[in-house]
Amino acid sequence: MKNLEEITEERIFYHFKEISKIPRGSGNEKEISDYLITFGRNLGLECIQDGALNVIIKKPASKGYENSPVVIIQGHMDMVCEKNSDKIHDFTKDPIKLVVDGDYIYADKTTLGGDDGIAVAYAMAILEDNTLEHPPIEVLITSDEEAGMSGAMAIQPNYLSGKIVLNIDSEEEGKLLVSCAGGIRTKSTLPVEWIDKKSETKEYTLAIRGLKGGHSGTDIHLEKGNSNKLIGRLLKEITKELDFNLVSINGGSKNNAIPREAEAIISINLKDEKKLIELKTRVCEELKREFGKKDPDLKVYLSDPESNVEKVFSDDTTSKVINLLYMYPNGVNTMSADIEGLTESSTNLGVVTTNENDVEYDSAVRSSVLSLREEIVERNKCVTEILGGTFTTNAGYPAWPYRQDSKIRDICKEVYSKMYGKEVEIVAIHAGVECGILEEKLGNLDMISFGPDIIDIHTPNEHLNISSTRRCFEYLLEVLKEIRA
Repeated sequence: MKNLEEITEERIFYHFKEISKIPRGSGNEKEISDYLITFGRNLGLECIQDGALNVIIKKPASKGYENSPVVIIQGHMDMVCEKNSDKIHDFTKDPIKLVVDGDYIYADKTTLGGDDGIAVAYAMAILEDNTLEHPPIEVLITSDEEAGMSGAMAIQPNYLSGKIVLNIDSEEEGKLLVSCAGGIRTKSTLPVEWIDKKSETKEYTLAIRGLKGGHSGTDIHLEKGNSNKLIGRLLKEITKELDFNLVSINGGSKNNAIPREAEAIISINLKDEKKLIELKTRVCEELKREFGKKDPDLKVYLSDPESNVEKVFSDDTTSKVINLLYMYPNGVNTMSADIEGLTESSTNLGVVTTNENDVEYDSAVRSSVLSLREEIVERNKCVTEILGGTFTTNAGYPAWPYRQDSKIRDICKEVYSKMYGKEVEIVAIHAGVECGILEEKLGNLDMISFGPDIIDIHTPNEHLNISSTRRCFEYLLEVLKEIRA
């Protein structure tokens, strides 16, 4: 076991530590983008920063590789910002605190940012090391990947010449990613009619806590608890036996993360307090039986709200908000008939937010089949409009289809076999990487994606395997050595 200081004597972990000091949630990437540009310029390399804050740093070929094809090493600079409810942390200004535990690097009750900070650290270590053997390199670090891939969508084709892409945005060592799903974000909005709080009522906060959460693509098939859906179910059960008015409902923070926490404030008649406690207890017991193995720490809390309440949702608004939440599509839609165990299409109801005039429901829809993606979108739209809401979509991105003939795939397979004496696994995933967009923007590309073991990404339990990170870096360097004319 080593401590953080010993680990960060190695350049890849040193760079990871340094970028972890820089807040880099999606939409807050100016500082990290500028940092990377300064880093590249200090090395005397050609650097480009575009209007979307994407960074391109070009390094000439090493001796003997001058006639080799240009290789794009690609990752993204932003991270998903999630924290435990008891953790005080401002992702817009506070650094990520790294903790070494055995062979893993964690953060202190927040997401780590290994997705995709490790790609940035790898690229920086390669750019600064002039002892390496490699073809001409174009490092492409995109912005805003986690919130909608708008950085990749803004890339100017004339900035890049490479036709081979090594995407370092996968999280399982020993697997080569060759295809991924496309996706789109949806937003349903229900207007809120506010009324004065009724007489002889009291407010309670109902909260779902303790869920594991996870990545809305790679973990959706595990059928973990979704706090937004569970709070909707709890409220629906209460409506069967009690009259009440909603005051607010909020859950989740990112639509590409399975939400772990949600809470609703309700206003009930004083005479119904005992019944509410009974209902909460009953539903909690039901949920714990259902999710005992998937989410063993699931808890349902009932407490007094922290602020006084004067206005509540009308009866009609309360009913519509709960019914939309209860009926909203979520989870696996279809499984692939071609690849066993692969999710084909899904929805994640990631964020529910009460605003001054409305309640918003944000979801991430994923599918490797465009028609299925559109079918899910249409269902989301229908249920929203039936209840009087409005519906919009944004941040659609294409799937990355499997390529029958791939020289870079052949190279990666051969290098892995030589290094480890076994075959690498070829996989497709339900999550989205930027490869589909890159091909759409840059033309015909030969692409592969891989990376070290990163566990529980998009959650505060995210952790990066140190040994795996070293091995994957060595593997990346060997792959670069094999890309010749």
